[in-house]
Amino acid sequence: MRPVHFEYQSPDPAASQDFFSKALGWTFQQWGEFPYWLTTTGPDDRPGINGALMPSPDDQPRTVITVDVPDIHQALERVSSAGGETVVPIQDIPEVGRVAYCRDPQGIVFGVYQAAEMDE
Repeated sequence: MRPVHFEYQSPDPAASQDFFSKALGWTFQQWGEFPYWLTTTGPDDRPGINGALMPSPDDQPRTVITVDVPDIHQALERVSSAGGETVVPIQDIPEVGRVAYCRDPQGIVFGVYQAAEMDE
């Protein structure tokens, strides 16, 4: 299970977009009707992951790493067994997959993601 996505939660998403565009050359594209911008960090043929930028729900800046899992229900059980907790229950993202957010015993929030099964 490896990191596949990050989310920067910013008190000022426009300022963050401006900074990361200038400092690192990242590009941003609005996704859906939400204040959520997909973030491209570089070409697909280079190592690294892409992510997203969104407003912070409590005006505190943070980064959330999301990990790919084969079975989201089993992953949440393992998190609980290891002393963590689910803080945002499973959410379906149409044509993308399912995601939930957890907190480890030290208070760090992270996501678990199960990709949608694609029809062949």
